[in-house]
Amino acid sequence: MCRQGHTSSQAPFRRVPPSDSPTTTRREATLPGQDLDHLRNADPSRAERAFTVLAGLFIGALVITNAVASKFFVLFGQELSCGIIAYPVTFLATDLISEIYGRKRANTVVGAGFVVSVFITIVVWIANAAPTYEQSPVTAEAFNSVFGLLPGIVLGSMVAYLASQFIDVQLFEFWRRLTDGKYMWLRNNGSTFFSQLVDTIMVVTIALVIWPEVDGNPGTTPLAFETWQGIVFGQYVFKLGIAALDTPLFYVATHYLTNWIQADPRALETDGVME
Repeated sequence: MCRQGHTSSQAPFRRVPPSDSPTTTRREATLPGQDLDHLRNADPSRAERAFTVLAGLFIGALVITNAVASKFFVLFGQELSCGIIAYPVTFLATDLISEIYGRKRANTVVGAGFVVSVFITIVVWIANAAPTYEQSPVTAEAFNSVFGLLPGIVLGSMVAYLASQFIDVQLFEFWRRLTDGKYMWLRNNGSTFFSQLVDTIMVVTIALVIWPEVDGNPGTTPLAFETWQGIVFGQYVFKLGIAALDTPLFYVATHYLTNWIQADPRALETDGVME
């Protein structure tokens, strides 16, 4: 599908130079200790609302991915983690944020996602370590079977997340600049295809090959290459299919959101949301 996106000369949003920006006065007027009521009472712009929804979608998909990752299913003979159902949505969300708001905003959301993941990991660890009340409707064993933390998987997921998401954002911007803002399908798929490969290889390798080598547990052994290859191949093919299917959604969402944001009388103002 060779449709074209916005060219750079037709970018829907432009940052007003700081010296001319109507927000310069606002920023100068909101020094520490001064009245911030105008911020609390201000009606969020459409750009702010859309960004909040996209960021929330990203964080939500990331959280549910980690929550269901321990359950597996079989598809076409391949064992797949349920986590890969929602995880591709994170790449769609960052691509939309990169397309509309720019690379810096997308990187901010990726960083926020990492902070949320660390916070959830700490809370789950504390919950597992807490003594179980004898009349608790959920036993410690049942809770641990669902929320038990496997260090190798946690480490692999964290490292793979940071690497793949930042690569996705950088590649998206690279393809955008290389094509002068044309060919949205290329930057959408060109960034996601490679970053998903990085994510799949890193999480499987760290969790199931490297960690069993260093944890000192005689009951765990690293995956054989043939098994590793099969897991990586199966998960990556599934992710590729999801990424290809979300291309029309990327076009529709970009078109709708840019038109909806531009319909806001404040769309030409920069309030720190647009890049």
